[in-house]
Amino acid sequence: MTTKQPERARVVVTGMGVCTPIGIGVETFWSNALAGKNGVGEIRRFDHSDLRTHVAGEIHDFEPSEFIQADEIPRMGRGSQLAVAAARQALEQAGLVGHALQRYLPQRRAVSFGTTMGEPEILDEVVQSIVADGLENLPYEQLFTLPSFRMPNHVARVFDFRGRNFQIPTACTAGNYAIGYGADLLRHNHADVVVAGGSDAFSRIAFVGFNKLLATASECVRPFDREREGMIVSEGSGALVLERLEDAQARGATILAEFLDYGLGCDAHKMTIPHPEARGGNVAMRQALQKSGVEPQEVDYVCAHGTGTRENDKVETKIIKEVLGKRAYDIKVSSIKSMVGHAMGGASAIEAIACAQSLRQGRLAPTINYRTPDPDCDLDYVPNQAQDVEIGVAASNAYAFGGNCSTIVLRKHGNR
Repeated sequence: MTTKQPERARVVVTGMGVCTPIGIGVETFWSNALAGKNGVGEIRRFDHSDLRTHVAGEIHDFEPSEFIQADEIPRMGRGSQLAVAAARQALEQAGLVGHALQRYLPQRRAVSFGTTMGEPEILDEVVQSIVADGLENLPYEQLFTLPSFRMPNHVARVFDFRGRNFQIPTACTAGNYAIGYGADLLRHNHADVVVAGGSDAFSRIAFVGFNKLLATASECVRPFDREREGMIVSEGSGALVLERLEDAQARGATILAEFLDYGLGCDAHKMTIPHPEARGGNVAMRQALQKSGVEPQEVDYVCAHGTGTRENDKVETKIIKEVLGKRAYDIKVSSIKSMVGHAMGGASAIEAIACAQSLRQGRLAPTINYRTPDPDCDLDYVPNQAQDVEIGVAASNAYAFGGNCSTIVLRKHGNR
């Protein structure tokens, strides 16, 4: 005798928030993305004259006081401030602020956030303090704001989310991991509403690290271009409000997209380079489609990891072609990083929001700075100009140091 399994809960996105070098707030970010705005410029945050490259994706117009109470701001590093700002935007769009949020018990509200470095600016300050004044004179307040787990803690405290609380530190895949885990919390009935996403702040320690690895480009990001020379370190945050479909419908929420599922893989090859046979990314994308119940021919768009590094772009193209087969040549692929740079743990959360916007509006953001085709990268990368294309299913890839690989799949609400 076979016991019938209960139907799996459907998870939907009801709110989104974002902070990026090309705009704060979904509408501003998306308008600038469609216009192909370049958010990369000469570094203003610190002296970089002794370094090999000199450009980054910094957010110049972020004012924490617009999103966070004055007495809360000193308690947070910039990464946490960006996370709280994105979460506030998302909850406001979802209509889950004030009395409306009381629909869900505090103990049933969860936070799932990803990061690469947590609060690297604070680490910079700690190191400078120790060098200047000695360990015994290190201000306690600096240590209190340093740990990366403080990021979801701050989101939870500010918005009174007393349920499950997770920091997922899987580097540049962290946003995808956090969103996928947030969906799991809902499907396994561990929460009724989840704020999920990722955040990372720009810092000297991050920039110097990638600079010394010879991984940074000198002027701009050129994903999939034959002349690409590397990535651009940036900062940013993205947050999504996730709910079960039936709960969102019961409260009359506007559904922005449906989150279908996610897939994870690991290359276990080299710390900084993907496996040449694309093993981890291949597993992640196949698994994401299989768990989502989506056939390769149903995929309309891939939001690429698209860092602009020689190996990543070649391997990612290989993954898309191997998993989607002939369909790979019929769909659109583009890189948001060509405009905003690489926001580390915030990157794939920002890209998930780009996917939701594409599904809603039928418009795809371009891969800017694309000039010279590469035989190893021979797909349609939406070069330089946004395109109007109605899509029903979008996949978003994210890969990271340590071999972490991930893909999430979203569907336009109503396309079933």
